[in-house]
Amino acid sequence: MTDPDVERQLVELAHDFAANEIRPVAAALDRSEEFPEEIVRKAAAVGLSSFDLPAAYGGGGVDSVRTACLIGEELAWGDAPIGSVVRSASFFADPLAALGTKEQCERWITPLCDDDPPMTGLAITEPGAGSDAAAITTTATKVDGGYRLNGQKTWVSGAPVARHYFVYATVAPGTRAKGITSFVVEQGDEGFTLGPKLPKLGSRCYPTGELFFADCFVAVDRRIGDEGQGFYGVMRSFDRSRVTLAANSIGIGRAALEYATDYAKQREAFGKKIHEFQAVSFRLVDAKMAVDQARLMTLHAADLADARKPFATEASMAKLAASEAAWKSANAAVMTLGSYGYSREYPVEKWLRDAKLEEIYEGTSDIQRVIIARSLFPREV
Repeated sequence: MTDPDVERQLVELAHDFAANEIRPVAAALDRSEEFPEEIVRKAAAVGLSSFDLPAAYGGGGVDSVRTACLIGEELAWGDAPIGSVVRSASFFADPLAALGTKEQCERWITPLCDDDPPMTGLAITEPGAGSDAAAITTTATKVDGGYRLNGQKTWVSGAPVARHYFVYATVAPGTRAKGITSFVVEQGDEGFTLGPKLPKLGSRCYPTGELFFADCFVAVDRRIGDEGQGFYGVMRSFDRSRVTLAANSIGIGRAALEYATDYAKQREAFGKKIHEFQAVSFRLVDAKMAVDQARLMTLHAADLADARKPFATEASMAKLAASEAAWKSANAAVMTLGSYGYSREYPVEKWLRDAKLEEIYEGTSDIQRVIIARSLFPREV
């Protein structure tokens, strides 16, 4: 557990950074789809991009999912895509720290703690393997000194700007999870190429792309963990990341709710403030309940994780509840502003677009329901 004073200081730092550095540029970066390099450097300089990376490699050493959630909510309140960029090092470092050797961690985690950290990407999804992660077909064939990778990855966040990629491939095609193994691939590796940036509805400043491997050689010291350990690594990372992504959703929902509430206090119609109409106030009440309930579920899952207790089901419940709360709150904000809510001159339409992604990545809402159902009916489902 993080010391309460340290946690409070970090959360205050994240809120101030979100208010002063992220919010002023969020709309412009969404329009231009420009990657927020300057913000990443500023966040790194104050420790917001590495606070939860291991202290042994230069990070802040804050090993608390709860603290990460509280910080993530503040950053996403500023802007969810930019917050995700700032926090992206953790998604790369977590499976590496879990499965990698000390030498591998020093090689790839230490640079993430610098003031100008390299961007990274996590490559799991394929054109024919999204929700069913065990169905990946990218192969890793053992050769002298290492492996040859062949295949394709898609929807890799940060792909166009990343220097290092955590790639999952199978060493035993047809065996599903049993053969999945993880590797680090670097920009410039022979046989590795990038596809074009993928156009998206939201999260536009955080570029997403495709990776192609054609006999791409990776030395044996680029394999992370043993052969067949990759699926364990990715599922472990998903459990943790689903909790922190739930906090991301809460940040979106909270931002939209605050804006719509302030608007409803000022806007007049039919001779009175619109919050005096139950249709408006009740809509915002429902959004507030959804966001606050999701926060409680998220912190509960985080506390279980910090206590080293099973939390996979609770992580899925938090991710599901929070992503749907974000969409509900953003939609309520759009409806409260009416035609202004549909205009790009106001921020609420962006929150709606960004909220949609929260229901899709790291396991869609349908997949979260499948996971939760398995906990209720372990034999029937």
